[in-house]
Amino acid sequence: MTRILVRKQLAEIFRTYFYDAKKNKARSKGAVIAYFILFAFIMVGLLGGMFTFVSILLRGTITSGYGWFYYLMLALVAICLGAFGSVFNTFSGLYLSRDNDLLLSMPIPVRSIMASRLLTVFLMGLMYSGCVSIPAVIVYLATAGFSLGALLGAVMFVALIAVFVLVLSCLLGYGVARLSLKLKNKSFMTVIFALLFIAIYYFAYFKAGSFVSEIVANIALYGESLHAAAPLVFGIGRAFEGELLPLLLVTLAVAALLALTWYILSRSFLKIATATGKTDRKVYRESRAKKKSVFAAMLGKEFGRFTGSANYMLNCGLSTLLLPIAGILLLVRGGAVADVLSDIFGSGGSVPVLLTAAVCLVCSMNDMAVPSVSLEGKSLWISRSLPVDAWTALRAKCGMQLLLTVPGAVFAALCSAIVTRSDLLTGLLMVVFCAVFASFSAYLALYIGLHNVNLVWTNEISVIKQGVQVLTALLAGWLLPVLFVLPYMLLLNGDFSPTAYLALASLLFAAAALVFRRWLRTKGVTRFESL
Repeated sequence: MTRILVRKQLAEIFRTYFYDAKKNKARSKGAVIAYFILFAFIMVGLLGGMFTFVSILLRGTITSGYGWFYYLMLALVAICLGAFGSVFNTFSGLYLSRDNDLLLSMPIPVRSIMASRLLTVFLMGLMYSGCVSIPAVIVYLATAGFSLGALLGAVMFVALIAVFVLVLSCLLGYGVARLSLKLKNKSFMTVIFALLFIAIYYFAYFKAGSFVSEIVANIALYGESLHAAAPLVFGIGRAFEGELLPLLLVTLAVAALLALTWYILSRSFLKIATATGKTDRKVYRESRAKKKSVFAAMLGKEFGRFTGSANYMLNCGLSTLLLPIAGILLLVRGGAVADVLSDIFGSGGSVPVLLTAAVCLVCSMNDMAVPSVSLEGKSLWISRSLPVDAWTALRAKCGMQLLLTVPGAVFAALCSAIVTRSDLLTGLLMVVFCAVFASFSAYLALYIGLHNVNLVWTNEISVIKQGVQVLTALLAGWLLPVLFVLPYMLLLNGDFSPTAYLALASLLFAAAALVFRRWLRTKGVTRFESL
């Protein structure tokens, strides 16, 4: 029974490889083979190749006799990658799977269900951690010389890392599952966790290089300190080098953690698997409904769709958060940035134009108007059946992007003006241009979104992230700030004041915004009504 359940779990994970949900039919054998070849290329070729290079580089910088440090560093990387790769599978597959009620209603022992879920989590964790641990042991055995103890330590390194990832994933997945049952708006929490992970990732990425270099340069000193302060950690590294007694102790410790995990899960699995989440008791209280205009109602509908989808917020609305952060960072460290730019380009007059272009580049990451039409999907008839004219519906889609972008753009531009110590007129024009550019971007985004509309999607991510419309909007968002700044930097710098250039550019982008707005109000309305 456990083997059958494991096959079912793996079939669900790789379902898209065998079944085309958009066409509602199974994929051909050629397509299935192509998908798995691509998957193998990504996992083995890209991830495995990248960590093979890292292992060779790390092994080449560590002197002989410090293999324990090599194993400790790569064990940490393997655990992080394995836990991150499998924690959400643990959350959805082990604790809050959609078929929990169905399986529990069948004459299947609970321990078989638990064992199959744990084996699936183990295999997923092994798949991710193995991209680090397997190249690590191959490189170590190839460079340190072959011995029976080293081979045993290498094999146990791969296995024990995967088991520890299983334990850690169960712990983290349990926390995510418990938290998700208490949340009312899960989309916002998903966005917060994703942004938090991105921040931690980039912080670790920028600090890891200097941290490893410092340790490698003083490995003898740190090795002695670690041996004296944390003999347990030191012993773990020595175990994977092939020393039998430390290896036996590490194996017993991991086995004990696994047994404790099984015991805790066996006592709490039914409670979590059958939980329905937090439900609030509503008490009716009579109140007056506030009257809204038609535009306000349509705008509220657009905001409801945006805040109800974590994918929509993360992929199309990141600038809403980044613009205020960029403004604050400019106030804190912008003086040094302005001085560097001034030294590089030889003139302080170019700095306001460059910082304005940088703010506009961040603005271009907001493109929620692009997929807004396609996201109507098969429910478009509901909007079209309402006594609302098409221009009001389109204006609401643009209005959402404007409200989420213009305030942040104005704040970041104002911070840029303060940092560059611009005069009042130049600072005002920097703010005006960023607001005009954000408005132009909103109208351009909806213009792009009304072309090649896809209303028959099965997964919203296909129109939010994978559509040709979004790619076109992103490329245009990157290109336009460059086209704005290049003429001034290459031809006009020194002969044309930044104040005059910002004024001229504001007029040109305002005129272009009016052109696109006019198209939306005429041909855009016609195109929307014909969908």
